Amino acid sequence: MTAAASQDKRLAGTVEYLVVDEYLRTMVDARALKTAFEVRFIDLLEEHGALSEAAALKALKMDEQGLRFLVALLEANGVIERRRGQIFLQEGFCVALKYRDLLETKLDFAGALINDFADSFTALLMDPASFMGQSRLFQLFDYRRCFEPTLENYQRTRAWMRLTSTLTRYEAAACLELHDFGAHRRMLDVGGNSGEFVLQACRRQPALRGTVVDLPLVCEIGLEHVLGEEEHSRIAFIKADLRAEPLPAGYDLVSFKSMLHDWPEQQALAFLTQAVRAAEPGGTVLIFERGPIAPKGVTPPFSMLPILLFFRSYRQPSVYAMHLESLGCTDVRRQDIRLDTPFHLVTARTPAAGRAG
Repeated sequence: MTAAASQDKRLAGTVEYLVVDEYLRTMVDARALKTAFEVRFIDLLEEHGALSEAAALKALKMDEQGLRFLVALLEANGVIERRRGQIFLQEGFCVALKYRDLLETKLDFAGALINDFADSFTALLMDPASFMGQSRLFQLFDYRRCFEPTLENYQRTRAWMRLTSTLTRYEAAACLELHDFGAHRRMLDVGGNSGEFVLQACRRQPALRGTVVDLPLVCEIGLEHVLGEEEHSRIAFIKADLRAEPLPAGYDLVSFKSMLHDWPEQQALAFLTQAVRAAEPGGTVLIFERGPIAPKGVTPPFSMLPILLFFRSYRQPSVYAMHLESLGCTDVRRQDIRLDTPFHLVTARTPAAGRAG
């Protein structure tokens, strides 16, 4: 069995969630499905198993022409089917519906950013600085709003954290399957957002304790995110701006999950240098990041719009691996993973004595 085949076998149980993109391939498909959620058509079909057209008309308070048009769009997308005068959810869509939080999050964010692509894609290609200044994407991911505790800043920070947390909830499984988190006692997740990655790791490893270091409002929202979970007593948050403050020391695992691409390369590598200094001698630095996006033969689905707009940010894993080696790290390993886009898992063992220069 090849290494790729062996990895596919190990990850088989962790990637079912990718089915959601099959129902979000075009804007028309996505918008029709969003409407079906908004008017509770999906909920009604899930609750009752099937509905006649008459029952649907009564429940939805929609006119006959409107309902038939919506049903036709959903049927063409494989969401529903009609049999013997009844409307049912398709069996395949019922699998996707298990990941409703991901479906609805992708629908909301792709819809919110559609004008960035429709109106400003040329600017993204020709004048990235201009795109950053005018796009809704970079208004949404405005980390300057993560410091002062105002109502607007909380609302805006909470909005983008919903996307990153939901993606991490499902993406993390591949990383947790391919790296032995049971070998670690204390984990520091740098830029760890809501704590979702640490939460997933602690859920799998009862002896593991995790700390998230991130910007102040992110940490406050993160505390709320994990508070109701059984593992919350093993998860801590540290408020810090790592551009000006050092990482706390004393961790045998320092991780970066979908964080380094947010920063220019020089700053990202500076964060890695801090991580090697902060880790215990012989500890592990772990990077789980998207790689460059290069569509081959298949157009990316509409649901990928928020990810595609960041296409300039994703780096080859060799950038990180070479820097870790230059800091004296050993056993630098890389695993390439195919999820909705290419991902890379890079791990390295920190020097047994001393710290990175």
